[in-house]
Amino acid sequence: MNGEPYVAKSAALNMERFAVKRGLVKSTGGNAGLAKLATNYFENINVDAEGVFTGSYGLLVQVQGSYDSAGKLAVEVEQMKGEALGAFLDSEGGREKAMESRRRWSSFLDDATGYNAKQRGDKAKEEAKKFSKAKSAIKMAHKSMQLISGIDESVIAKANELIQALEEKIEAGEPPSETQVKKLNDLF
Repeated sequence: MNGEPYVAKSAALNMERFAVKRGLVKSTGGNAGLAKLATNYFENINVDAEGVFTGSYGLLVQVQGSYDSAGKLAVEVEQMKGEALGAFLDSEGGREKAMESRRRWSSFLDDATGYNAKQRGDKAKEEAKKFSKAKSAIKMAHKSMQLISGIDESVIAKANELIQALEEKIEAGEPPSETQVKKLNDLF
């Protein structure tokens, strides 16, 4: 290496999306309010034309966030790694500042989503279940169309239409509704 400490670059940013309590985006003031909230937890806050804020604190080299069009909190976080992290932790007050970084991150998420850590985890599990059920329904529909002879063409067309709608939702990172999945399952 060229003597510079190793810090993960943007390619290693970790994009996460968090469910936000109903009405919170509006009461917060959208992305402008989110950026203002971020000033309570992070330093060096900058906001771009789309309302996406960027800041940092301690071992959080870069935090970037906004509310997305689906009403979720979308954040990317770059943390110190390797030698830079070791040097940070070994510096005077480094461990305390690292713990403070974690506390600030967690508190920011609590305020920006309206949910505590356990609730955020429960919401994420709920969402993962919806994706899993949709993928399973798509797989079963394809298998059914393959194995069952004499299926009416209108049923196949409807199944393909539902499959396409579910796949678009999955691709967009939006959890498909249970109703959509049930409609597909009920065809066969």
